[in-house]
Amino acid sequence: MNGLALPPLPEVPGLPIVGNLLQLKEKKPHMTFTKWAETYGPVYSIKTGATTMVVLNNNDVTKEAMVTRYPSISTRQLSNALKILTADKCMVAMSDYDEFHKMVKRYILASVLGPNAQKRLRSNRDTMMKNLTRRYHALIDDHPVEAVNFRKVFESELFALALKQALGQDVNSVYVEELGTTLSKEEMFKVLVSDMMAGAIEVDWRDFFPYLRWIPRKSFDKKMEQMAFNRNVVAKALLKEQKRRIASGEEADSYIDFLISEAKTLSEEQITMLLWEAIIETSDTTLVTTEWAMYELAKNPKCQDRLVEEIQKVCGSETLTEDHLSQLPYLNAIFHETLRKHSPVPIVPPRYAHEDTQLGGYFVPAGSQIAINIYGCNMDKEIYDKPEEWMPERFLDDKYDLVELFKTSAFGGGKRVCAGALQALLISCTAIGRLVQEFEWRLKDGEEENIDTVGLTTHKLHPMHAMLKPRRLE
Repeated sequence: MNGLALPPLPEVPGLPIVGNLLQLKEKKPHMTFTKWAETYGPVYSIKTGATTMVVLNNNDVTKEAMVTRYPSISTRQLSNALKILTADKCMVAMSDYDEFHKMVKRYILASVLGPNAQKRLRSNRDTMMKNLTRRYHALIDDHPVEAVNFRKVFESELFALALKQALGQDVNSVYVEELGTTLSKEEMFKVLVSDMMAGAIEVDWRDFFPYLRWIPRKSFDKKMEQMAFNRNVVAKALLKEQKRRIASGEEADSYIDFLISEAKTLSEEQITMLLWEAIIETSDTTLVTTEWAMYELAKNPKCQDRLVEEIQKVCGSETLTEDHLSQLPYLNAIFHETLRKHSPVPIVPPRYAHEDTQLGGYFVPAGSQIAINIYGCNMDKEIYDKPEEWMPERFLDDKYDLVELFKTSAFGGGKRVCAGALQALLISCTAIGRLVQEFEWRLKDGEEENIDTVGLTTHKLHPMHAMLKPRRLE
């Protein structure tokens, strides 16, 4: 095949088996990859134990991998943790691009995430926005001199929305027979969302040394299996309750109603996994983007004032809704700039080249892993001026279509583009606009430096705390 051989990074002297793993151990991998790209170029290969990994760090080669060369790299190699937690790829986001993936992606788009579904489910999002502002107002009234924990309120309302879309109703508690107890809504969130996200980024060194996989690591495996068991029994308990509702003749516009009526070929295990996927994907990444956007606005009063001015010109004394979004270019720019700087998924879970291919003019042999560094793409100095700074105005340039969802690589592209991109924009933009329209935001003292993130994600390690002051709508 034509194309230059990929240049590997220099290995750590004396440790050829370990390769570049030690260079990644104490750092954020996406940041390390981005730094290496400045020296080795946007496409390079590294050794991670027994595996060669090709790392992509700019938009052009990323689009080539996602679209042009996709048939050669359409499968995933999951970590041990993700294999257990996803029931070996039994979900839309992590499945290989095969008939199962195509089928279940059609299901979730038709029922929950596609444009028509978003129109049908609009009232759920409207209710969420009303609840958000009501709860923040109540916190200010009850504790006027205390900082507000942004995440505590937003996270719970987002989870309620996820439950309504997946199950047709908000669920405050559920009895789980296998656990012998009734779980509260907060406990359900922990089992279905936060524990799963924590487990997904657990590092198992056996992933990097396949020839040592026979060595047991009982504590790790037991932890992952317990997380998966808890998730399965809670999701099945929720499914059982909804089957009882449906059998009684009570219908709802929900994902589970759709799956039970349409997905005749799916097993109960598959339906359970797809139900859980709809819950966790609504509950997590949109929170990450919205929290960082509110952090940046609270940190940058001039940007906040500019957004308020835009909202007042468009909405006047009316409450901002989704209907106004197409008329608010600066609000849209804030959303996309936040995705650029704080992409919820900084590195796409590695894919696997199952046949020889080319990327960026280089030869990529079958068996290589492909890592797409979204963070690196979004920090490319050839595309973005001062990429380390948060500057929404960069997306007001005429080269960007106001309603274009894919201004950055945050939602992926090609056949594996994120199915929830439209919903994320609608929820996050409306929430940002409403919260700035109704409140002045200022970071709590010391909060500006509080930018640590969880593991290799961009999820804020500590919830944002801000001082809020109600605005007068004029």
